[in-house]
Amino acid sequence: MNVEQLLEVKPEELAEGLLARWKALEEQLPNVIRNLEAEEESLSPRVKRAVEAHRKANETVAEKKSERDSSQVVARAKLSEVKESIESLSNKGGMISLDPEWKKVKLLEELENIEDKIETSALDHKEEGKLIAKRRKLIEKNEKWLKERRESNPEMTKYVDSRKTMISNFRVSEAAHSRMLKAVEKAQPLYEKKISMQSEIRDVRRQLDRARELYAQSSDAISMWKGKLSTGFGDSETGFDDLLTDMNRVLEGGASSFARKRVKNKGDEEE
Repeated sequence: MNVEQLLEVKPEELAEGLLARWKALEEQLPNVIRNLEAEEESLSPRVKRAVEAHRKANETVAEKKSERDSSQVVARAKLSEVKESIESLSNKGGMISLDPEWKKVKLLEELENIEDKIETSALDHKEEGKLIAKRRKLIEKNEKWLKERRESNPEMTKYVDSRKTMISNFRVSEAAHSRMLKAVEKAQPLYEKKISMQSEIRDVRRQLDRARELYAQSSDAISMWKGKLSTGFGDSETGFDDLLTDMNRVLEGGASSFARKRVKNKGDEEE
């Protein structure tokens, strides 16, 4: 429809079209609103579950990251201690093993000898008890030897303990980092699902708000256009302006509202 055809539309035709449109909306919108409300009700718990699943996944990531970082802090601190101990022991010529291999071998041989006798000899409870007691004393003796050796070389003890703690924490850190990466991988699709569902429910709620707004306006709009059709246009008693006053003036050769306003403004400036 071009401009001339549009200008030829009578006010009554326009009002009837708008009235029909508002009546159709008033009739159709309740069903639209019910459907949108049902869709929102269906989506809400799913969105809630998606948000909760992603939150828990993020908590796991944060937990593993914290575990990794705290273990790294401890391990790095112990690394500095290990370096200091190595330097100190090297300068003093004290880099000797607290538990040398020959001592371990001797202990294992004696323990194996006792175990062999217990398993292969026909011993009564008393004899077997004696061997078990001997085994216990042998272990206690070895522990005592190690303790005395450590006490005689405290710098080496510090080195061994620091190194053990360092290695343990580095391993914990590596394991936590690996679990963190798996948690991140698991969280990514949960995040994408959450974003998708939140977008979907926002769209439904926008449509629902708009439908409710139009339905709330429909009764007044229908009354207004019925009034215009029954009382006419431009009737001062109804308080409505003539919608086509400016158009009719232009068609009759008069100035448009814009031209009249420009002339008025020019006159005001000359005064």
